[in-house]
Amino acid sequence: MFEFAWPWLFLLAPLPWLLRLVLPAADSGEAALKVGFLDELEALAGRRARARLPAWRQQAPFALLWLLLLGAAARPEWVGEPLPLPASGRDLLLAVDVSGSMDYADMRWEDQEVSRLTLVKQLLGDFIEGRRGDRVGLILFGSQAYLHAPLTFDRRTVRIWLEEAVIGIAGKNTAIGDAIGLAVKRLRQRPADSRVLVLITDGANTGGEIEPMTAARLAAEEGVRIYPIGIGADPQQGGVLGLFGFNPGLDLDEPTLHAIAEVSGGEYFRARSADDLRRIEASLDRLEPVSQQPTLARPALALYPWPLGAALLFSLALVIGEQGAALGRRLQSLTPRRWRKQP
Repeated sequence: MFEFAWPWLFLLAPLPWLLRLVLPAADSGEAALKVGFLDELEALAGRRARARLPAWRQQAPFALLWLLLLGAAARPEWVGEPLPLPASGRDLLLAVDVSGSMDYADMRWEDQEVSRLTLVKQLLGDFIEGRRGDRVGLILFGSQAYLHAPLTFDRRTVRIWLEEAVIGIAGKNTAIGDAIGLAVKRLRQRPADSRVLVLITDGANTGGEIEPMTAARLAAEEGVRIYPIGIGADPQQGGVLGLFGFNPGLDLDEPTLHAIAEVSGGEYFRARSADDLRRIEASLDRLEPVSQQPTLARPALALYPWPLGAALLFSLALVIGEQGAALGRRLQSLTPRRWRKQP
């Protein structure tokens, strides 16, 4: 079916004539010469003077050009029949802690000591890519929580944005409650059985406006299942002590994370190494996808290049015709006159 996406643009059709009424007439800068033998001049030139043409004939080419431009701007398109797009899977938000302690290098990846956030990026990147059929989003939280990537089927982009996350981008503290609250706000409009939050943190709640348990109870009311993942080696396993002998591994508040999972109907996981995190990903993969209502999409073929191309060709034809007529008059003026010899 043929239709215009923006048909209201045709309301601009009388704009040139309105401007002509409002604005003063343009001065060509050439002197006008009135002669009483215009008919003889037209006969010699083989064409009628533009001033003798009816007004509609003078304006018709430009009116047609204007309508072609309006037709292209109104976005003509050929729209097909609605086609169902089945959607199945989960609406899964990843909330990743980017506070200062996530920079602590007590994890190992490919026989190298890496920071906790680096390991999360490496393994959760593959986890995101494998969520075929799921809408995936990303929340980064520190002192505050930010929605870094909304729920989308574009898993590749979500992975890239996770890889670009840096320590301290959201502050140095850990606002677990705010991260859960933001996730609930984004998931509450989605189908009830598909709302999942995976919360990755290495510490206790030290910032934010909402207490973690208050946010967890709100999530339970909205049907959001929370799967907290506590990351970090055990204190005795950490290879390097922090400043003044302090080990951030002691900060992890496991009782609270256990309670958050229990209240919301999820499960708590502990990731002490890369192998633990892989097993956690496999456990999350066993979540059954939930069918959602299919969405309808109508394929549309854009047709605006046709009137736009016609306007371009027509304007070129007008310019070439005008320049050709001017060139002809100039050549005629340069032709030497033949004088009759006197007897």
